[in-house]
Amino acid sequence: MQTDYNNAKKLGDNARRKSRLTGTYPYLMSLDSMVSQTDIAAEIDLGLREIPLSLIVGTKTAGRQNAFANNFMPILSASSEFGLKWSNLYDSQVEEGLRDPIKAYEYMNQFYVEEGNKRVSVMKYLGAYAIHANVIRVLPKKTDVKENKIYYEFLDFFNVTGIFGFNFSQEGCYARLASLLGQDLVNPWPDDLILDFKNAYGKFAEVFRAKNKNPELWAEDAFLVYLSVFSFHTISEISKEALGQQMDRLWNEFLTDSGEEKITLIDDPKMIDRMAGEPRADRISKLLHRGPVYTSERPLKIAFLYEKNEETSSWAYGNELGRNKLKDIYGDIIDTIKIENCLTDEDVAKGIEAAVADEEDVIFTTSSSMMSETLKAAIRYPKIRFLNCSVNLPVNAVRTYYARTYESKFLMGAIAAALSPDHRIGYCAGYPIYGTIAEINAFAIGAAMVSPESRVYLKWSSLENTDWEKELIDDGIVIIQGPEYIRPTDEAHRFGLYRIEEDGTRSTIAAPMTDWGRYFALIVESILSGSFDAKSLTRKDRSLNYWYGMSAGVLDIITSSRLPYYSRKTLALLKAGVSTGRINPFDGELHSQDGIVREEGADPLTYEEIITMNWLNDNVIGSIPTSDEVSDIAKKTVSVIGVEASDKN
Repeated sequence: MQTDYNNAKKLGDNARRKSRLTGTYPYLMSLDSMVSQTDIAAEIDLGLREIPLSLIVGTKTAGRQNAFANNFMPILSASSEFGLKWSNLYDSQVEEGLRDPIKAYEYMNQFYVEEGNKRVSVMKYLGAYAIHANVIRVLPKKTDVKENKIYYEFLDFFNVTGIFGFNFSQEGCYARLASLLGQDLVNPWPDDLILDFKNAYGKFAEVFRAKNKNPELWAEDAFLVYLSVFSFHTISEISKEALGQQMDRLWNEFLTDSGEEKITLIDDPKMIDRMAGEPRADRISKLLHRGPVYTSERPLKIAFLYEKNEETSSWAYGNELGRNKLKDIYGDIIDTIKIENCLTDEDVAKGIEAAVADEEDVIFTTSSSMMSETLKAAIRYPKIRFLNCSVNLPVNAVRTYYARTYESKFLMGAIAAALSPDHRIGYCAGYPIYGTIAEINAFAIGAAMVSPESRVYLKWSSLENTDWEKELIDDGIVIIQGPEYIRPTDEAHRFGLYRIEEDGTRSTIAAPMTDWGRYFALIVESILSGSFDAKSLTRKDRSLNYWYGMSAGVLDIITSSRLPYYSRKTLALLKAGVSTGRINPFDGELHSQDGIVREEGADPLTYEEIITMNWLNDNVIGSIPTSDEVSDIAKKTVSVIGVEASDKN
């Protein structure tokens, strides 16, 4: 019908005018003009597929390029041969339906039509969702470009689901999605799951796009955030209005996840005062006006959740020392409880609910593996302050905290190198997660600065069926950096820096220490003063991560009488330099196992680069294990904040 053609042409003319005003290309893009054959790895025939019309963005060749505006609406005269054919095709679709599939090329998850441009135009005009097409995939060569890497991740997703039109903006999201649904990117997903997934996402996307006014927010990214809190089966069980209310509660998480700068790192307690916008004296004077005043009759109630317990876990033991010190500092103004053995998600959820029932004001979850349940609870209970011991997680409703332990490991490396009789040092690392790689490299750099011939032999306690100490001893290594904390049940005392004596006994020389009591006190102080909740400190699009180090007094080195005088003197000088910022192990030239990472004279690595480090220093003998190599106990933590080795490592 010619009337419909004229209406479609108006849409095309409007799109063309808008493009000219905004400086964008007004016509359809041509795949042949965009992609050179030298950029193509292969062409793959995918056969007959149903493809979303929203993903059809151009033509294969330039032949029909200028007959359409960039929204696929026609722009030629209604009396032209093209106009008459379009009108006839429209009538045929309305009366009988279009049966013949188009032919399209898929490139980087978008489609370019070779045969059937007018059919696509008609169907888009009619508001159809999808069209059948014989599809040929144009596979680009692999590169290090972010978009290319995401596309290759999509291919893994497509191979197990056959789903087009589900695009993430960031790397690693398809694997996270599969994990949340109990699947992987290797084995085909069940047909019923794929159908449920499509329906759930379709409903989610409809509600999300009606609410979203920010072009930087993608429905797919938001859906992944939603699934980290709610089950996708929930979507089918609730109304669109209820789904929209859930989205409102999660909107800050959507903003945080999509931002370029997702995390604000607080590396100095004084930053709290500066960001809160008031001098310390003013804050104290206004204490009565900044929320509740905690007293012995109404103490600040704090719960600590431990993955294990202090009898079986050195980590829980160290945190428990901190909790007890916190009580010593603040007396009856605070009231703390511990909830132990929260190993599974169900245990964590029960522990948090017990703390909520006890009317706790603050809840610390002391392992990154607890973040999922912590976030869910923080969304449900926005008046409770939740903190999780992790780093580099873009979560708005939960504040995270961790120590810059690479600083103390840098000092330990220097001591170890001074005491090693053959320049060989053993090092036991825990989980391959954010922060751990920086600890290893800082230790190795500290060792090399004292003795350039030093070699650090890396072992991982989180591997399956490992006896890391025996492997080091069998290699004749006598100076070993073990775990940071002593395990209460470890009668051998394998912690800190120790020496294997000739009779096989172990002599502890020094140990790095994280003063969790001091750390917790800094956070509690900000709550008591009111700065914790200052509006200028919190942002809707950022995660707040405390990352205190030696300058804040949360890290130290404990030494034994076995440490020689000159080593103690070296330690004191290096510690003073690190505490004041004059010495930084990641300043200037840096070498990985594969070559130069930073040239001489370069600026120090940023905190982001230190936290996300995925390479090992050139004097480290060993490698970063994959997630498949670690033990079942470690897998959960690694899945949350794990580090994958660089391709070159």
